[in-house]
Amino acid sequence: MASAASPPKPAPEPHTALRPRKLGIWMCAALVVGNMVGSGVFLLPASLGAYGGVSLLGWLFTSAGAMLLALTFARLARALPRAGGPYAYTRASFGDFPAFLVAWVYWISICAGNAAIAVALIGSLSFFWPALARSSALAAAAAIASIWLLVAVNVRGVRTAGWVQLVTTVLKLAPLIAIGTIGLLFLHWDNFTPFNVSGRSTLSAVSGTAALTLWAFTGLESATIPADDVERPDRTIPRATLLGTALAATVYILATIAVMGVIPAAALAASDAPFADAASRMWGPWAAGVVAAGMVIACFGALNGWTLLIGQLPLAAAVDGLLPPVFGRRTARGTPAVGLAISSALVTLIVATNYTKGLVAEFTFIILLSTLATLVAYAFSSLALAVSCVRAGERLRAGRLAGPLGAALLAFAYSLWAIVGAGRDAVFWGFLLLLAGVPVYAWLRRRVAPGG
Repeated sequence: MASAASPPKPAPEPHTALRPRKLGIWMCAALVVGNMVGSGVFLLPASLGAYGGVSLLGWLFTSAGAMLLALTFARLARALPRAGGPYAYTRASFGDFPAFLVAWVYWISICAGNAAIAVALIGSLSFFWPALARSSALAAAAAIASIWLLVAVNVRGVRTAGWVQLVTTVLKLAPLIAIGTIGLLFLHWDNFTPFNVSGRSTLSAVSGTAALTLWAFTGLESATIPADDVERPDRTIPRATLLGTALAATVYILATIAVMGVIPAAALAASDAPFADAASRMWGPWAAGVVAAGMVIACFGALNGWTLLIGQLPLAAAVDGLLPPVFGRRTARGTPAVGLAISSALVTLIVATNYTKGLVAEFTFIILLSTLATLVAYAFSSLALAVSCVRAGERLRAGRLAGPLGAALLAFAYSLWAIVGAGRDAVFWGFLLLLAGVPVYAWLRRRVAPGG
């Protein structure tokens, strides 16, 4: 029997007992960086080679826009640290229907993006296993196996997925940091002259390179989505978002300077593996294998991070009744295993269809459409912060854009510019994708309505 002098221990808080918050600052930052840095970053300098050194201005412009968005998400996460990220912020400011549209397009964009990442992973792995490049069936099987391997990792819990993300992020950044730092010792400044080799005006060239580099920052919002599984989310998520975005921007710019300084613009524009070519020129042929391994790890880590989100986002919407309840079911570990399985089955179908056609190039448009869907979420989130500021009584003073309201409006303007830069076809199909969600929303509303 307990002593009268010993007060009873307080019962654990139910939410914490059932779903302990497990992701700290470094795992959240790794989620941000790991979801941004994929295999495409290893190929991007070749696309920028057609512009020359002026593309560095494009990187700076895009990095500034990305930091605006990161500040927006940091402020939103501090004010509303709930799971769902862009979906949750949109619902708090604009209600159910806009929030559903954001969740709808964002979820589909992750499914399409994961399929593209899985294909890129196998393409990178073919450097070490050439049979993958010769057999579509083998490549499809390997891609699908990688998808479900990471589903299994995520079903074990966010902590397991967080450790995988942290380790792969460190490993994938290693070759980029090595090239971006040591590579500066091998620069040939003649490679930066003329500064603009595109044949276009400087403004047009900067705009073109900014559009190319924009997608490298998609994923900066990643830490906001699993907020219920983050330690002290009101502090951890803002710091991780800003830290991760700043780190990625620094690595991107330094690595691009090094690659451009080592490889002449004409050769760079024709390169199929610019980082591998730069590493070979600096350290010898063996370095190409190290870069190829970095590409494999980059894809694997990105696929892991986005697999985490593909379960967490539908979970948040399902809890609010804006997606079918099946997405809200959790295991004893607190993971949305059924939702993960449904989403990954769609990813598997996309991958299998692609390999049946044998046209990996089709994923270029899928990635563009996925980026557009993400930008829609960015635009709504920026407006959500602006609305929150106005409701709090903040006013935009003439000539001052440094405050939260000014930053939110600048982030919204940047999102609109980026949507326009995605191209007419992507905007058209993205609009149809939004409309396709309307019947789903109507069905869900009818199910919860009295007599529905």
